[in-house]
Amino acid sequence: MPRENPYSTARNRNLDITGNMARKRYTQKTDDGLLHTPFGDFRLAKGDRKRVQKMVIDLQRATDALTRQDMQDWRTAWQMAISVNSPNRQRLYDIYRDALVDLHLSGCIEQRKGFVMSRSFKLVNAAGDEDRDALHYFDQAWFKQLLKYALDSIYWGHSLIELGDLTTDGDGCVCYAGVTLLPRKHVIPEYGRVVTDLGQDWTTGIDYRQQPFSDWLIEAGQPDDLGLLLKAATQTIPKKNTLAFWDTFSEIFGMPMRIARTTSRDPKEQAKLMDMLNKAGTSLSMVAGMETEIEFVESGKSDSYNVYDKRIDRANSELSKLVIGQTMTIEDGSSLSQSQTHLEVFENLVESDRDMLRDIVNNQLLPRMIRHGFPVRGLRFEWDDAVDYTPEQQVAYETMVADRYEVAPEYFAEKYSMPVGERRQPTAVMPQSEDKQDGEEDENPQEKGKKKTRNARPFFD
Repeated sequence: MPRENPYSTARNRNLDITGNMARKRYTQKTDDGLLHTPFGDFRLAKGDRKRVQKMVIDLQRATDALTRQDMQDWRTAWQMAISVNSPNRQRLYDIYRDALVDLHLSGCIEQRKGFVMSRSFKLVNAAGDEDRDALHYFDQAWFKQLLKYALDSIYWGHSLIELGDLTTDGDGCVCYAGVTLLPRKHVIPEYGRVVTDLGQDWTTGIDYRQQPFSDWLIEAGQPDDLGLLLKAATQTIPKKNTLAFWDTFSEIFGMPMRIARTTSRDPKEQAKLMDMLNKAGTSLSMVAGMETEIEFVESGKSDSYNVYDKRIDRANSELSKLVIGQTMTIEDGSSLSQSQTHLEVFENLVESDRDMLRDIVNNQLLPRMIRHGFPVRGLRFEWDDAVDYTPEQQVAYETMVADRYEVAPEYFAEKYSMPVGERRQPTAVMPQSEDKQDGEEDENPQEKGKKKTRNARPFFD
């Protein structure tokens, strides 16, 4: 269904009533020839004042009309997605795709995903011992892509991931050829069906929760989960429209308005003068007759951008709270203590994402890998919570341990890839002077000088 023109819609919707109200609200005329608008003050002639006045009103009304229309599309798509008899998420996914164009939203999502993907993991047996050999089967590109698809389910809602064919890696070990995200528009998770063509009823789809399909599919997210992008769209839609009309405002009011006054009544001369103004562009000079006066009228209000800037800032703040639980890790902070508190909130979200991935790997992926012949029976996936040190901290830590305990040379040889011989004998510590025992305070400087003189011996004695 084609989208109606927001401009014509705004003009045709109770023009007499809303037009008068908009004039009273957004503009104000004075006897001094000034036109006061939310975007600035303009000194214009009578005819020009009416034209700019109408332009400002149409700009504001078009913004409101377009936002209302987009929000109505969002509500309609939401209702279609949660329909009991025939759930359909196709229109909702189109809105999600448009929402991800927002730079702030995508930055928040990538920050949260990056914190999860940067963590190390391990495979442990029933006794809790790490199996380093089994780690090779997961240190693969397909596994990392699987985790990314699973994390996307937090924002998109339920996601269905298909494991690729069995193959071997460069070391000859068995692995998957890759993973594929089934197109979300074809999946109806409420009934566990996949339709081959868009528009088909779920009753004609394939039951992917039955074998042999279930052996090669991973489900991320609950069947009725619509993801965080459902809420994010309530901020990205008005933000998108605000940015678009901010650009329009800048185009109209960003440059000084050029007004030409001439005594000529010849329509051809007036048209020629108008064409000259239009073609002047950014030129610094132009030619006009003696009877022609050229005037440049600039906006008298320098903070008019706040009309748009404040709304965009509020949208960004709401998106930050939605995705990362706070604002200071991606926006400006005010103090160290507050930033640490905000970071703790963010880390709690990261921890919940890690728990979700761990459950997917242990409850879905590992049983399927066992059925496909991977030697991972009896193992569990766990995140490696070992403390990560900076290079300086690592050196200090190793030095402290080596000074107090016997460390096997193989540790340093393996870690730093260098031959390590036998441990050197510790350097002997010089004994303290007999003049000062432990616990004694420093002597009086004068008495100390006398004592040194008294105990001094000739060099050649």
